Amino acid sequence: MNHNSVTETGENSRIILAVILMLGAFLMFASMDTMAKYMAANDLSTLQIVFTRFLAHFVVIVLFYLPREGVGIFKSNSPKMQVLRGLGLLGSTVFNFVALAYLPLTVTIAIFFTSPLVVCLLSIKILNETVGARRLTAVFVGFLGVLVITQVWSAEFHWAMLLSLAAMLCASFYFVLTRKIAGNGDSNAVSQIYASGLPLLFISPVAYYVWTTPSSPLLWVLLFLIGIFGAVGHTLLTIAHRFSQASTLAPLVYVQIIYATVLSWVVFGAIPNSWTIAGTTIIVGSGFYIWQRERKLLAADK
Repeated sequence: MNHNSVTETGENSRIILAVILMLGAFLMFASMDTMAKYMAANDLSTLQIVFTRFLAHFVVIVLFYLPREGVGIFKSNSPKMQVLRGLGLLGSTVFNFVALAYLPLTVTIAIFFTSPLVVCLLSIKILNETVGARRLTAVFVGFLGVLVITQVWSAEFHWAMLLSLAAMLCASFYFVLTRKIAGNGDSNAVSQIYASGLPLLFISPVAYYVWTTPSSPLLWVLLFLIGIFGAVGHTLLTIAHRFSQASTLAPLVYVQIIYATVLSWVVFGAIPNSWTIAGTTIIVGSGFYIWQRERKLLAADK
């Protein structure tokens, strides 16, 4: 076996590992949404759920990284940017969890799929990236997919879909800032400390007043697990990007619709309707087009 074959085999192994990690991360995220919807259906406050999600996440990150890296995990090279990023994640989580109390998982996740399209637009202003006419057209087509899902022209429209859109916009802002911060020297530990600690700081005073004691051991377990799943999911996501390029892994985000469909059916007995399937297909198609364009542009720059 020659050197090139060995190198290619090693690269393929890294990509396979990255894909497995990404699939695990998105399973964590879909499970978090399922837990949040289940707890909201059992009369727990959304803000209480958000509080425990960030509390458990923060505790896990501190316990894991503090012994290894020391107090340096609390020091950022771009604290203002990290604060804005943390607020973006907080807004996305709050809006998403409230929307989940009223909407099927498949609808909220399908709307969330437009985030790569919005990131494309935000990158023009925040990252000073150039976006061509074809990619802008793909963004427009993606928004048509959202209109198909939400059906704003019919009685099927629900006001909570606006919250889901707000969650998507906040998440897109979070993703763009994550890309902007990537080159500033902050470690994964620092970014996760800010991403979990700042939302926890902001939500804690409110959570005290809305706290409702869970009525069953299962709800206590879910309150604990939702933050653990968040910490594990973000960690898997970060590690995956060390083994493969973001452009290679980007399309895997769409596996969440499979997870959401299965979890919705198993836990809530719900399946997506034809409008959700059609709109999701449009969004996924436009997202894949943008992904392909970015891969071609990256290849051309090399």
